[in-house]
Amino acid sequence: MATSTFTGPIKAGDVLNTTGTTAGTIKNVGFVAMVQTAPITQALTATAYATRIVIPAYSHILNIQFLTTVAWNGVAATISIGTSATSTELVVAASLAAIGQASAGPGTDATRTALWTNTGATDVVIYALSANTGAGVGDLVVRYIQAENA
Repeated sequence: MATSTFTGPIKAGDVLNTTGTTAGTIKNVGFVAMVQTAPITQALTATAYATRIVIPAYSHILNIQFLTTVAWNGVAATISIGTSATSTELVVAASLAAIGQASAGPGTDATRTALWTNTGATDVVIYALSANTGAGVGDLVVRYIQAENA
């Protein structure tokens, strides 16, 4: 199957400018949500692991999910996600102790929440860090709006 690549944020909608006050005359253009995925394992992420996911500057993170095919195990079956080797800038201690889909968020931390709202002036590499080594296997999925804040 063929793919298409665009170099900038994608917007879609058929009313580009507001010319009235009713639906069909009010601007309805919005950003397209993007997604990147990376395979992860508990053994690989037992030390800070730079995934192949890179989020463009000024993006807005919508969701971080894990699709776990082999549950994380050991003393702490959790993973943290970040933008550096610290791996706590986006998600702290998300449980992957069960097979299936798990969603994670910034929690109630203002600094993490602000980074989800606007990733900042440079592209960011997404890092993963498990609490311990083990047999866990899955995929990391990050959904975002590209350069919404540019």
